[in-house]
Amino acid sequence: MNQIFAERFKSARLLNGYSLQDLANVLENKVGRQALHRYEKGEVVPDSEMINHLSEALKVRPDYFFRDTKVNIGAVEYRKLKRLPAKEEVKVVEQTREYLSRYLELEEILGLSNKFINYLADFKNVTTYEEVNNAATELRSKWELGSGPIFNIVELLEDKHIKVVKIDADSAFDGLQTWVNDTIPVVAYNVRKLEKNDRIRFTLLHELAHLLLTFGDITEHQKETLCHQFAGAMLLPEKTIKEELGVYRNQLFVPELGNIKKQYGISMQAIVMRAKVCDIINEHYTKQFFFMMKQMNWKIDEPILYEGVEQSNRFDQLLYRALAEEQISMSKAASLKNQKLAEFRNETLPFIK
Repeated sequence: MNQIFAERFKSARLLNGYSLQDLANVLENKVGRQALHRYEKGEVVPDSEMINHLSEALKVRPDYFFRDTKVNIGAVEYRKLKRLPAKEEVKVVEQTREYLSRYLELEEILGLSNKFINYLADFKNVTTYEEVNNAATELRSKWELGSGPIFNIVELLEDKHIKVVKIDADSAFDGLQTWVNDTIPVVAYNVRKLEKNDRIRFTLLHELAHLLLTFGDITEHQKETLCHQFAGAMLLPEKTIKEELGVYRNQLFVPELGNIKKQYGISMQAIVMRAKVCDIINEHYTKQFFFMMKQMNWKIDEPILYEGVEQSNRFDQLLYRALAEEQISMSKAASLKNQKLAEFRNETLPFIK
């Protein structure tokens, strides 16, 4: 019990980005730094009154400190890690751990399998566009996606037993990917930075490439380029983009790119890069197009929006299923949702007869 509390207490502290002294200050010295240090070492478990103070300060439910679902996070790869402060890096990992501990416990309660099949396991030492393009084509085939638009990337990944985590973090962080307990694939993205759904979709598929592909002896920059190309190929297969734009073009119009963006959920800039790598347009025109985008201030806010849905309700669906089947209590459901019981009741009871 002491060790479980110690581990969970430290995780909650790091989740909030607090040092021990920071936490003592937030607690208004109800307990000192030395006592907090003893909690974290597992030497002492505080009484129920202090646990309530800690849960308020750390924004978790009291039973959070005694949840024993194992979440062993493997090696983590970030996008833009070099600009991510170490303190923020820790917060990202702990946010991921906290969410997954609740998610995996819920799956355990329901007796659900979370076995993931990597259909790209045989694609070894990827080094070229042709190889990532073939990998994307293979994955689309195995997942029975055809060559048309993918409606909801988040939901698709969740359905394939890939956990998707929304992180609220420093703007230097875009996304990450890792394996939990050696078998469960995880991709995460920064909700603070990736507000537009087309960027969320692209980032998740970029991280998916890192997760599933084994790269050969190439530079980090080359690897990032190949992951971009994989994401583009998943969103807009080569056959499809050639049907939309033609096999060769001298120029492209913004309205036609906007129509493709609205249908396939891929940014106009990514469509242009996709057209270049598929040899539909040449290098010279590509540079011209991006110069125009910069002059028009469209690099960040493109003139045409993708308005599709990017979310999964799987966690909530499983939660209400467990509640309806009386496999968990209302209090446990609130805990798994990381809400106070009164708050969860107010949201739920109007819909329960």
